[in-house]
Amino acid sequence: MDIYFKLFEVLSPVFFIVGIGYFLGKKNPKLDTSFITNFAANIGTPAMVFYSITTTGITFEIFTNYFWYALLAISGFALTGIVFLFVLKKEIIRELPPFILPNTGNMGLPICLFAYGSQGLGVAAAISSLVILFHFTLGVFLASRKFDLDLIVKSPPFYAIIISVLFLYFEIESPVYIINLTMMLTYTAIFLILMSLGIALTRFKVFSFQSALIASISRVIIGPVIGFLIIKFFNLSGFAAGVLLIQCSMPSAVLTYLVGSMYSPKKIVDSVASMIVVSTVMSFITIPITLFFALKYFY
Repeated sequence: MDIYFKLFEVLSPVFFIVGIGYFLGKKNPKLDTSFITNFAANIGTPAMVFYSITTTGITFEIFTNYFWYALLAISGFALTGIVFLFVLKKEIIRELPPFILPNTGNMGLPICLFAYGSQGLGVAAAISSLVILFHFTLGVFLASRKFDLDLIVKSPPFYAIIISVLFLYFEIESPVYIINLTMMLTYTAIFLILMSLGIALTRFKVFSFQSALIASISRVIIGPVIGFLIIKFFNLSGFAAGVLLIQCSMPSAVLTYLVGSMYSPKKIVDSVASMIVVSTVMSFITIPITLFFALKYFY
């Protein structure tokens, strides 16, 4: 019975805040979320990366190991996505991002934090940092079919990852005032990003439910299966393995829609939006199941 209380403790704050955003988005369809987007991209996410990696007790070895496990998982997501897109007869290159880039930031970080505490947040950040890098590199390349180095150079999260890894590698102790500042910004960003996810769900439309449903299966059902296979193959255990499993079960990231809307044709963007909505709704069922197994077997 205790594990069910734990499930409620972990998921209820996340779903409640998403619900607040959904309520506000329905109440005011013209609600401007540009402030949240700018804050998250330029301040909140870099602070979250730095705080999660440097102050939660993870070692450089754990960071690098789970960074590579995440890369392996994303490779598995990519192969699965290619197969699904081929079967659905869709454009493989431009529609691949929502398959390979799960919502490890918006939903994954807070769920891992509530499930495993600060250490869980640290491992989750190691995984999420790779996804963030791919959003502004591989994601843009796939959406536009060309690589733009300027996006990396102008990306604050990119520098936050580099600085954080240097702090971790050289075992530099962060000043207390930086810890306090980044902690406040981290929790602010988590709240605002979750709320913006709820708002976004009121604005995205599903243009092809059947295709989106089939595609979403690869994200929220096959995704955690790939994570579980990696855990078994490398004989991983403990909370870090649970975090990997949870992060692999996340729905498609909203950022894939934002990137796609800047670089892809409307037909592609509509398909991406459909998958985000359907996979997110499906995740309200699949994430509790995945979390149950993570808490039961990897703690």
